[in-house]
Amino acid sequence: MIDFSLTEEQELFRNAVKTFAEQEVAPIAREYDEREEYPVHILRKLGELGYLGASLPVEAGGGGGGMIAAAIMSEEMGYASAGIYLGVYVHVFLALNAIARFGSDAQRASYLEPGIRGEKIGAWGFAEPDAGSDPGSMTTRAIRDGDDYIINGTKLYITNGSIADFVVATAITEPTLGMKGLSLFIIDTDRPGFSVARKLRKLGVRASDTAELAFQDCRVPKDAILGDENVGFANAMRTLTAGRIVSAAFALGTARAAFDQSVAHVKRRQAFGQPVGQFQGIQWQCADMALEIEAARLLMQKAAWLADEGLPHIKEASMAKLYATEMCARVTGQAVLLHGGSGYMMDSDIQRFYRDVKVMEIGEGTSHIQRNTIARQIGL
Repeated sequence: MIDFSLTEEQELFRNAVKTFAEQEVAPIAREYDEREEYPVHILRKLGELGYLGASLPVEAGGGGGGMIAAAIMSEEMGYASAGIYLGVYVHVFLALNAIARFGSDAQRASYLEPGIRGEKIGAWGFAEPDAGSDPGSMTTRAIRDGDDYIINGTKLYITNGSIADFVVATAITEPTLGMKGLSLFIIDTDRPGFSVARKLRKLGVRASDTAELAFQDCRVPKDAILGDENVGFANAMRTLTAGRIVSAAFALGTARAAFDQSVAHVKRRQAFGQPVGQFQGIQWQCADMALEIEAARLLMQKAAWLADEGLPHIKEASMAKLYATEMCARVTGQAVLLHGGSGYMMDSDIQRFYRDVKVMEIGEGTSHIQRNTIARQIGL
């Protein structure tokens, strides 16, 4: 039999994260969006409560909750604020997850353990000015020099870039191998040669910190390499596959927030002598929104279950990410329409949801990349 119920422990975790998001995140979401500033104290509090490591393996110092715990946290936090949660998402499910999977004992002690406690903040340095979804076009180089590597290059659109204590970044270590010559490095942001070239402003998720990073003769020790040399592309893809499931849950949470507010609005809003929710056209819009949210949930749950069972899930992760993020864009767009002029005003949560979600179709591989991945997985 198929069982979609959560365990008692998972339900307790959901309620705890939901309460935290309602009390600590939702009340400040609009303020930090307008300030275009990241509330670092939220990430610290999540660390103090033990939530940052809830999904990570026990052997790596985490709670062992797996992808189901990751999805629970992402949906509830995404419901409260996509912008604020984006910083947590990148810290945990990209930077820390990569170290948990591929790091040495020393790297786990130096970065993973304090990262789980919220004492150190991580960033994920993958995209470059001319190489977003095309890792074969990356130009950041890491050249071996004795017991060190010297790194030169630029990383762009890096979440947590100006607040991070360390960056897990890709760099070319063997140019003749193309993307197979990439390696992952853990780079402390206080290293000479590292700099934040500029902070970046965005259409949405404005509470998140985004920056361009520069490496100019940045010298790091050889033990800064994460995993083996020249396997960085494969390891980055493994990390991103897990991130795509989490991204689907993230989008699901934001879509659900827009839907809940829309249903409440059409029940309350009067027009032509009755609540607008009594009109069939409005009812059908809401029904379609509910349908799409439920379909996205099922795709996400299956991908998360496969991942936790150790079964192949590349196709399912891309399907979940693709459908959930595009669904979220559609649902938030309908939410603006259902709210009319009030949803278009800057003091409305609805317009913030609408602006925030577009990046979900871009990050962790664009919708085009997800379709390419699915096509390969079905034999094309």
